[in-house]
Amino acid sequence: MYEPSVIQGRHIALTDLEQVRQLLAAHPDWSRRRLSQHLATLWNWRNPVGQLKDMAARTLLLKLEQRGWIALPPRRQVPSNRMRHKRMLTPRVPVPESPLLADLGTLLPLEISEVSLLAGTRQRALFENLLHWHHYLSYRSPVGENLQYLVSDHQGRPLACVLFGAAAWQCADRDEYIGWNAATRGPGLHLIANNSRFLILPWVRVPSLASHLLSRIARRLSRDWQRKYGHPIYLLETFVQRDRFAGSCYRAANWRRVGQTKGRSRQNRPDGRPYRLPIKDVYLYPLHPRFEQRLQGDSLNPSPLTNPNPSILHDPH
Repeated sequence: MYEPSVIQGRHIALTDLEQVRQLLAAHPDWSRRRLSQHLATLWNWRNPVGQLKDMAARTLLLKLEQRGWIALPPRRQVPSNRMRHKRMLTPRVPVPESPLLADLGTLLPLEISEVSLLAGTRQRALFENLLHWHHYLSYRSPVGENLQYLVSDHQGRPLACVLFGAAAWQCADRDEYIGWNAATRGPGLHLIANNSRFLILPWVRVPSLASHLLSRIARRLSRDWQRKYGHPIYLLETFVQRDRFAGSCYRAANWRRVGQTKGRSRQNRPDGRPYRLPIKDVYLYPLHPRFEQRLQGDSLNPSPLTNPNPSILHDPH
């Protein structure tokens, strides 16, 4: 029996599910891409700057299929990003890899470039390639809203890659910190950004670089998000795998550890037991002094502040 659910931030009632089923029945020859584009148009599902959320619609269709409520047509081809990242011999973009041991001051001014809108450029290719080869989780093109920062020194030498994307749908310690419950979480979730990748290149040894970058990017991220997607960000989150990392750079940049994950996946094994995942520390970074009210739907004075709390966003470098 179908029960109304919130999927991809939308409340999906039984009437919505029936509309999806009728769409599939009426167009059995359509590709998954065409179906998701048509569904987004049918629902007028757009982001704040008016762009159709066809990728969100596609993810919604996949989740409906995973739950056994619909049957999608077979894939016509493997998505290009999966083909690229599943190749064992992905060529590296050549960059200098000689050890860089230096004080931060000798590398300034840093160039922090947001490259998510630069598809096909060397900067975007370099960002993806560096994460693919040097981050322990590798890289797959993110789905949904995201910002991608490529960091270089004053000589143009790449130093770091930082990726922010959609917030985790559910995190008990974060939700408790904000004051959310299952009913109130959905409307404000898009106002949180998740730092899902943070890479200092392995040959770069520069004290305080990581915390410096976190502070610098925090100062501009809400403006960048507003410019690209038409809405601000009030809170940053990240999940630090505690058996690998201490989270020192986040604490040095004034992020707040508020708890840890439970080590359980939302997906279950074939026998019904949940998959076990590494336990991660949960860190948050407010971008607004009234972030709780903003995330709980307070519409008074909604304009984001660039530097709302100097003590929070202080950059010692």
